[in-house]
Amino acid sequence: MDLKDHIRGIPDFPKPGILFYDISTLLAHPDAWQVAMGRMAKLISRHQPDVLAGLDARGFLVAAPLALKLGLGFTMVRKKGKLPGDTIQYEYDLEYGSNTVEIQTDCIKPGQRVVILDDLMATGGTMDAAVKLFQNVGAEVVGTACMIELTFLNGKERLGDIPFDALVSYDD
Repeated sequence: MDLKDHIRGIPDFPKPGILFYDISTLLAHPDAWQVAMGRMAKLISRHQPDVLAGLDARGFLVAAPLALKLGLGFTMVRKKGKLPGDTIQYEYDLEYGSNTVEIQTDCIKPGQRVVILDDLMATGGTMDAAVKLFQNVGAEVVGTACMIELTFLNGKERLGDIPFDALVSYDD
């Protein structure tokens, strides 16, 4: 099955000149969603993670069902102020300004093996920030993955030697 047949492009979203690759149509198609999760499970399981982390917010749609399928723990990486309880933050630079991601202090134990997931890899800034956040608390980030990679933005280069996988890629 070609998963690209189930991903729609929405021009000029969220702003003019951007072509947004929307996984909503893939999620709505039960066979395509099952195939996507099966393929992701094969990619992720080779890293032998203890925990899957999903990036706010569409990364939750990928990481949570995969964690359930693989019998692993799941945790959320959220934007500042979105998680209850004590959190650990990581601030990172954007093209214009900065942003902060955070995790709950008790979501990971030092030495645990983590794979970080999102729906789409663009510039890699948020994924890189999440990698550093988990490394700062003593986790071993053994992999990263997305359903879609926009290869022309070279986002995976920001991850250094951390393995990265994507189900589909777009060159434009």
